[in-house]
Amino acid sequence: MAKKKAKKPTPAQQARKAKLTAKDKKTLNSLIGMADGVVRQASRGRAPYFEVPSRSLSNVKYSPTKKIIEMGSSKNKRELFNLSQARTYMQTLLVGRGCKELIEQGKTTSIRGLYYLLKHTIDGTREETFNDQGDCDPVIEDVEVTLNALREELHVYASNRGAMVGNIQLIDSGDEIDCSRMGSGGYAIPSIVEEEVMQFVKCDADFILHVEKDTVWRRFNEDKFWKEHNCILTHGNGQPPRGVRRLLSRMHNELGLPIYCLLDNDPWGYYIYSVIKQGSINLAYESRRMAIPGAKFIGLRSRDYELCELNPSVTIKLSDNDIKRANQIAKYPWFEKKKRWQKEIKKMLSNGFKLEVEALISKDISYVTQEYVPERLAEANFLD
Repeated sequence: MAKKKAKKPTPAQQARKAKLTAKDKKTLNSLIGMADGVVRQASRGRAPYFEVPSRSLSNVKYSPTKKIIEMGSSKNKRELFNLSQARTYMQTLLVGRGCKELIEQGKTTSIRGLYYLLKHTIDGTREETFNDQGDCDPVIEDVEVTLNALREELHVYASNRGAMVGNIQLIDSGDEIDCSRMGSGGYAIPSIVEEEVMQFVKCDADFILHVEKDTVWRRFNEDKFWKEHNCILTHGNGQPPRGVRRLLSRMHNELGLPIYCLLDNDPWGYYIYSVIKQGSINLAYESRRMAIPGAKFIGLRSRDYELCELNPSVTIKLSDNDIKRANQIAKYPWFEKKKRWQKEIKKMLSNGFKLEVEALISKDISYVTQEYVPERLAEANFLD
């Protein structure tokens, strides 16, 4: 009788043999541990549950010594046999299972990809595991904070939304990148920038200039500001995504590079600076890996309207929401006792208008790169 040919392993089976890093093994063990805890409870006849650290504002505090936002110790119990929690309980374990599969296979996927990987109709019902993306995202964050793991350690990433150019060379997933030779578009900062993926090879830069928007960044890149002033230019296309913030934190801490932020003169610009410097209230559990207490605010400032002799046509009237947001920011513990910041916010409110960095173009197309920022750097004229 002829011997049966051995079946070739499927691509998925081959992928499951992917070599795991030490961090992958640690995260995988945490995921398995979370599931094992549920099994132990059930085997002992107890109602299965697990505890998720509370991400509410009441469980967030500012550490004056560390100068970052931190999460408190409060936790919420998530129970299977609680009708108001059963669905979220199931979703949490489902996300955990999906992340476990990604790690075991040595693959990553986007937040959107994980949503589709896990979305299905539960057998025998018309119930969907997730109704939409907004139903899935908070659960991913719950798994992160429960396991004390970065989203990227769970092999999940967000879309790229930032760029970098300047005097630094690095290795990204085995490919060597020279960020001084990346053309007009620069190097697209990926979502996952951890040491296992990205290593710094050489850096001759003296500092990092982080600007709010791609439009301003392109002016600095086109004018070769980074070359003339020996720096690295980054942007986060508005509120910087986690990959950009994590990379800034790594370059600041590992390479010793000062970080200066050029942001709009409005409550949103102030908030972006706050997130870069102290961390995000919503993601307080990641502050120690992302916040940069040493970051400086180089502008745009409320007094620049007079100092730069700007035309009234470039001003934008503050809305009621702007005024409300500015007053909220003024009461943040990390701004509340800083006289210069209080003066800055008060000046913007008394002006009755806000200014975008692009307003400086009304002076000259390259005024911001050739005069404004060089003068602020020379004078060490920043807010802390």
